[in-house]
Amino acid sequence: MRYGIFGGSFDPIHSGHVIPVRRAVEVLGLDRVFYLPTARPPHKPGRQFARSQRRFAMVEMALLNEPDFEVSAWESTPGETAYTVDTVERFHRRDPTDDLHFILGADSFKQLPTWRRWRDIVRLASLAVLTRPGWDYRSVQQSLPEELRDLVTAGRVTFVRNEPVEISSTELRHLFRTGAEIPEGAMPELVVQYIRKYSLYR
Repeated sequence: MRYGIFGGSFDPIHSGHVIPVRRAVEVLGLDRVFYLPTARPPHKPGRQFARSQRRFAMVEMALLNEPDFEVSAWESTPGETAYTVDTVERFHRRDPTDDLHFILGADSFKQLPTWRRWRDIVRLASLAVLTRPGWDYRSVQQSLPEELRDLVTAGRVTFVRNEPVEISSTELRHLFRTGAEIPEGAMPELVVQYIRKYSLYR
């Protein structure tokens, strides 16, 4: 089986977390993508998030009509820092014959060498890098470790080009906090109603 793994704080989840991943499924021929809402992202120390159970519920609602996408609770234990390498190793142990693809954005790809045990991540999973029009691998190539450049040369990194989704979680939190209208198509209406019901960002 060919699986995608896509983690994040999803605070809140929006169309920019879904539409590009659909494209990755198409490009890579993935059978399924597992979304992993992260209780405490290690690269965002000190930031306050909506409770992990709330963010998990929002991801579930956002993916109800996405048959190829599934939510996993492996990184959602409250109070625990989740590391990608632990998740990748867990998927690998489940079935070592699976073809794993770790999905991440272009900015995260550039920062990957700073991640905990990043070499084990790329040893166990190929990379699917979500890029926007105009992004050029050559512009960051020389700043990457040779091992990462070798993975690109070997075909273990796929750059999945996408049209930009002009919304961000930061912007959405501001809109909810100020009571402003949420742009049409920015996120599923069910998630909008859930956030407003529980005043998650007020």
